[in-house]
Amino acid sequence: MRFYRNVLSLGWLSLAGFSLSSAELGTLPDADLRNSLNKSSAEWKFPCPEDKIASYTAYHISEPINIDGRLEESAWQHAPRSPRYVDIISGKRAIHDTRAAIVWDDENLYIAVRVEEPFVRAKFTTNNSPIYYDNDVEVFIAGRDAYYEFEVNAYNTTYEAFFIWEEGYERGGFAQVPGLERAKLKPFNGVGFTTHPRGKRLGSFDWPGTSGSPFPGKRTAVFVDGTINKDDDRDRGWSVEMAFPWKGMGLLARSDKRQLPPNEGDEWRIDFSRFNQYKEAPPANRNVRLADSGGWVWSRHGIWDSHIPECFPRIRFTTNNLAMVN
Repeated sequence: MRFYRNVLSLGWLSLAGFSLSSAELGTLPDADLRNSLNKSSAEWKFPCPEDKIASYTAYHISEPINIDGRLEESAWQHAPRSPRYVDIISGKRAIHDTRAAIVWDDENLYIAVRVEEPFVRAKFTTNNSPIYYDNDVEVFIAGRDAYYEFEVNAYNTTYEAFFIWEEGYERGGFAQVPGLERAKLKPFNGVGFTTHPRGKRLGSFDWPGTSGSPFPGKRTAVFVDGTINKDDDRDRGWSVEMAFPWKGMGLLARSDKRQLPPNEGDEWRIDFSRFNQYKEAPPANRNVRLADSGGWVWSRHGIWDSHIPECFPRIRFTTNNLAMVN
């Protein structure tokens, strides 16, 4: 998700006959959520209800995963699946089904996402193109003082960015990392939630190094159950398979020196989302509070912004083997 989507979200409201300012857009969440935002400064300060943040247990596996996008391995058949994604703002059930699953071994974090899509579309074919202008799948992985953004479309074209909390930049030792010199970073203050208690971030959008990626060794694949950009037939959708090497997460683990791979019971915050260039048709979008924003997530954020690690699902890692559990 990038800030451009704020403009797009205002656009669909205008087309539906509503006139809202960007400030009003941030007030769309329901009364309970607004009340949570009005609590004293000593209490919860984020737009997602704290008691509604999703939790998940990721099991260890011993069998290999073939990254081909088909999700045919036994691990994907038995791993717990997320609930159906909901609208990022309202939490309303999305019109198409999307679910994710997570497993891991001592080398990689594996993520699978199944996307229901009757008309699969994509246009970008060069990595680090603005994938957020396509229908895409997104994953954010957060460390204590930094987080990583990953996006992919149905062509398996990817977009990546890396964000560091400005107040943790020096403390976390990021200033000493080649390619992360402050002059090479761009200031970023969120999308819809611009009053984050931690303040601003520094974004790296042109990753240094020969790999051109924050994750050397990262592997991704997409399988399309249908046809891309051919609307005279009906598609079932597409699936994404990802392998993120633990050794590539050193910058995320840098500040708190968390264990890589994780220990039993370690918790990471990882966000899962899907953004579309279409929205549910009228009359569904006439109710502003429940209208389809075009952004769907595993765990509701309550505002048009993916960049809130406190709202990311809590992923607990267990060394228990998935095969033994099932």
